[in-house]
Amino acid sequence: MPLAETMKIMKTSDGSDVFTLSQQKLIFLVFLRHFGCVFCRESLLDLSKKRNLFSQNGLVPVFVHMTDEPTAESYFQQYQLGGVTHVADPECKFYLSFGLVKGRFNQLFGLKSLSRGFEIAATKGIFPTVTMIGDGYQMPGIFLIKNGKVLDSYIHAHAWDKPDYDNLIRCCAL
Repeated sequence: MPLAETMKIMKTSDGSDVFTLSQQKLIFLVFLRHFGCVFCRESLLDLSKKRNLFSQNGLVPVFVHMTDEPTAESYFQQYQLGGVTHVADPECKFYLSFGLVKGRFNQLFGLKSLSRGFEIAATKGIFPTVTMIGDGYQMPGIFLIKNGKVLDSYIHAHAWDKPDYDNLIRCCAL
């Protein structure tokens, strides 16, 4: 299925769809890892600090997650992202449509993953949880979308990758 068609069936928490939103604004589409993941929660914390930058650059952040809307909203609220537009994708079909695959062992685990996890715990107070809310193997990614077309993207090579959010936000700003 073409991505534009996929975006039309990606219903958001506010009742719209990603394709229609992209006709109105530049969309910063963030596919998250599972909410129990320390790297996912670091992304939420980092992106919550970028809300003004999103506004200044005419972008609307839209988060795609693997759980139900109320559970997702509780996580967004924890990271000062309450009310943000989001899409529930518990079956990961939208992830797959955007080319986001299941991670291999070396993408998800290992010494670098462990050291980044310790760094996040020490510097940001975010700790891993036992609960996996979503598919623990699903890899994340970010797509900038306008008029149903992908203008730029960041595909994580490892679960612990940290994109340069400022460059992504500014790259396609209106």
